[in-house]
Amino acid sequence: MTIRVLLADDQKLLRAGFRVLVDSAPDLTVVGEAATGREAVDQLRATPVDVVLMDIRMPELDGLAATREITADPALAGVRVLILTTFEVDEYVFAALRAGASGFLGKGADPAELLDAIRTVAAGDALLSPKATRGLIARFLTQPEPGPPANPEQLRVLTEREREVVTLVATGLSNEQIAERLVVSPLTAKTHVNRAMAKLGARDRAQLVVIAYRSGLVQPR
Repeated sequence: MTIRVLLADDQKLLRAGFRVLVDSAPDLTVVGEAATGREAVDQLRATPVDVVLMDIRMPELDGLAATREITADPALAGVRVLILTTFEVDEYVFAALRAGASGFLGKGADPAELLDAIRTVAAGDALLSPKATRGLIARFLTQPEPGPPANPEQLRVLTEREREVVTLVATGLSNEQIAERLVVSPLTAKTHVNRAMAKLGARDRAQLVVIAYRSGLVQPR
């Protein structure tokens, strides 16, 4: 299956470089380009896309606002957003998670890392780049924010094993690492993760982390 990618960045030369890189991979293809956040959202509603490479700083509608609009639209539920920025700092990681991004990567990432990030995000297994540490996630996600907090009662729908798996996801473990920790197969671990996401209405692992911290299932260290 070919992963369809939309490039959203206001720099034409940068988009051209990303297009060459992405199209060089046999399992990836660029299906569109956008120079503004608004243009990106409009294209998504007209063209089937799996992953958006979204720059944070764009005119009309910045990348974070565009991401919020995408993740709030049920018609775009299958779209994953990978935030790209030269400013890989705490505040942007926090904002990207709040907006519903599935991944966060600095523009300085090497080509292989970027291509792998697209594949990981498309599979629903993405989280953040190495610089976005688990401690940073915990510190920001437990800060107060406007609106009602996540309800700890929502975790009642999970089995004990699913709660255990969500806890391990929130500490940054992959399916393979979770399988090793619980002495189960990677497929079994993935099944538990997918069931937990379905029960909690999470788009991907990044949202599982948000729920785990905001519900109190996992405490900041």
